[in-house]
Amino acid sequence: MDVHLQTEKNVFVIFYAGEKAKAKILKICEAFGANRYPFAEELGKQAQMITEVSGRLLELKTTIDAGLHHRDHLLNTIGVQFEQWDVLVRKEKSIHHTLNMLSLDVTKKCLVAEGWSPIFANKQIQDALQRAALDSNSQVNAIFQVLHTRELPPTFFRTNKFTSSFQGIIDSYGVAKYQEANPTVYTVVTFPFLFAVMFGDWGHGICLLLAALYFIIREKKLSSQKLDDITEMTFGGRYVILLMALFSIYTGFIYNEFFSVPFALFAPSAYDCRDLSCRDATTVGLIKVRDSYPFGVDPVWHGTRSELPFLNSLKMKMSILLGVAQMNLGIVMSYCNAIFFRNRVNVWFQFIPQMIFLNSLFGYLALLIIVKWCTGSQADLYHILIYMFLSPTDDLGENQLFVGQKNLQLVLLLLAFISVPWMLLPKPFILKKQHEARHGAESYTPLESTDESLQPESNHESHGHEEFEFSEVFVHQLIHTIEFVLGAVSNTASYLRLWALSLAHSELSSVFYEKVLLMAWGYNNVIILIVGLIVFIFATVGVLLVMETLSAFLHALRLHWVEFQNKFYEGDGYKFHPFSFSLLDDEE
Repeated sequence: MDVHLQTEKNVFVIFYAGEKAKAKILKICEAFGANRYPFAEELGKQAQMITEVSGRLLELKTTIDAGLHHRDHLLNTIGVQFEQWDVLVRKEKSIHHTLNMLSLDVTKKCLVAEGWSPIFANKQIQDALQRAALDSNSQVNAIFQVLHTRELPPTFFRTNKFTSSFQGIIDSYGVAKYQEANPTVYTVVTFPFLFAVMFGDWGHGICLLLAALYFIIREKKLSSQKLDDITEMTFGGRYVILLMALFSIYTGFIYNEFFSVPFALFAPSAYDCRDLSCRDATTVGLIKVRDSYPFGVDPVWHGTRSELPFLNSLKMKMSILLGVAQMNLGIVMSYCNAIFFRNRVNVWFQFIPQMIFLNSLFGYLALLIIVKWCTGSQADLYHILIYMFLSPTDDLGENQLFVGQKNLQLVLLLLAFISVPWMLLPKPFILKKQHEARHGAESYTPLESTDESLQPESNHESHGHEEFEFSEVFVHQLIHTIEFVLGAVSNTASYLRLWALSLAHSELSSVFYEKVLLMAWGYNNVIILIVGLIVFIFATVGVLLVMETLSAFLHALRLHWVEFQNKFYEGDGYKFHPFSFSLLDDEE
């Protein structure tokens, strides 16, 4: 507990005259420890001091307020004009950077620039140079001349906002070599279609369509905003998502699934119960009373014991047909490349044996699938394909689909075995012979013309003087042959992912519908129904519309990059990067 002691003190006033008396009194007060307090004159001096300090503080406050006002005004001015200044500085920097790449001519009076330009832009470049000469009052006009070079030109594809995202998918794998066939032409259709084969549900397709339309309708507003990474990526692929949604609706009609629920949209089911009670529907089965369902899967298949075996067989065979068709398209594209680049060696010893090998085995399998569908045969295609190698001379018995099938299999098997050494052996020897002939012809090369001698030395790099290692070429061809033979098997099997993911998507959708929504509906309780509906919505959006969409997208991407493009696409070129002020933001 604090105790405050009271101290008694005497207070007195001293009057004095003169400074000497004041000095003595101050010494006496200090000696006795007395407290001194100003009075009268001292108070006047203190008041005067306070007035002076207050005046100075007021002056400082006025100065600070004026500085803050000036600063705010300056910051507002900078904020308004900063973007303009930033763009101007970046333009000037890019101009100087480009000018630094130019070189002086022999007379050191003009600059010489070499660069790539699209052929269709030559006239625009000449017009721009003429306008620049007129605007600058130049006494010498700019000279525009097309140079012939052996350097590999860059690759430029004219795209729009619809095709640019598809071109980006291909460029992520590798930029096409100059004048090489561009897979984007086919990818615009095949990529969303293969995605839809794995994502076939027209209810989910409508959800994706609404999301794509939202980004497309608001593309002007969203393109001017700064978006986060995921939203920006989704916005950039809005037209890819649009086609993916449309194809998903189409395949959903084929699978007859709307959030896993079938609908008889185009006609009544072709099957009916044997009696009114339908007691034999799950045991004996149904009977066909009408014509076949006109489009897609008959809705009566859903929920039956034979649904899974039927859909498995359908989707697996469909996946093989689609895979063989796309791989054949890739080989045909390699033929187009070889014809365009006048490479007859690749035509005779790459395209033809590859086409023969692929179609002797898997093209024949696709033919068997189609024949089996058309005839309704019960032949076992696995047995036919396996014993085509193990026992090619045995009778097919009940597995025979058409007359002459055994002889056809023997011919196809022989062609498949012949195509492997056809791919492997002749090409290295022909390349060696061509190199020797070219090397002998270069011993008597004519003198360079005057125009060609003016070109830079880098433009005269001749490929004829490159060393030719036969062993290296032979090993490379051996690896290429083994890769194609094994790849033909693995790539065909890889297309079965279309069947697997389609089945997984259908089963997940069915589980969410039956085990969540229908189960909640069966309790006849409003709260349970609301909770079940919320869980169903979140499961559908989170798992089926987000995770399954991403999964199907990545699998379709792999099928194009690996199974399709490796048949013909080298992708070892480089992009054309023009000088443009509009590309400054992308470069940053």
